[in-house]
Amino acid sequence: MSSQDFALQAVDLHKAFGSHQVLRGVEFSLRPGEIMGIIGENGAGKTTLLRVLSGELKADRGSVVHKGRLGYCPQRIVVNNELTVEQHLRYFQSAYQLATLTRAHELVERLDLSRYLHRKAGVLSGGTKQKLNLVLALMHDPGVVLMDEPYQGFDWDNYLSFWAITRELCDRGQSVLVISHIAHDVKQFDRLHRLREGQVLVEKPTARHATASRKAAL
Repeated sequence: MSSQDFALQAVDLHKAFGSHQVLRGVEFSLRPGEIMGIIGENGAGKTTLLRVLSGELKADRGSVVHKGRLGYCPQRIVVNNELTVEQHLRYFQSAYQLATLTRAHELVERLDLSRYLHRKAGVLSGGTKQKLNLVLALMHDPGVVLMDEPYQGFDWDNYLSFWAITRELCDRGQSVLVISHIAHDVKQFDRLHRLREGQVLVEKPTARHATASRKAAL
């Protein structure tokens, strides 16, 4: 496949901290409308990889190419404890140069955040902060979404809402990369890879991928 077939490509990514080599030639591609998972043990370099993919951290060697806007939901929750949920939405509306907050409020409703709109982030639980973190990553309808342990702290209903929203994104042609220490629900992914010894290794195709392949063949 040519580069035109991919929403995001990682090419020969290397990253070291001092003498510790974290990424050793990471290569993979994310297709339009695809949900990909990359799993790895604690300390495998998952967060470093996501920071490089998002542009937050510069690779020592290699390149990242993506199409359209990125959405980035890091494991470290990036909210200001002194601002309310609504103030966060308006701040990011300005940053993203959005005409309205229609999409943001739709996500807020889906994730059961409406009752917290006027509360400061500092008084919210960890799981509720994570929901706000997710809304801020998705409210500008990015073409590629990068997520690091995105559903930690979610209850079962919010976990189901997360996957429903993610599948809707992909149905609209947006691409999602989820990085986690464990694949909680393998059937949700089109492809599942593993980060081991600084490289991304291909795992066996998932059930969702097999179903999509059968549909494409019809």
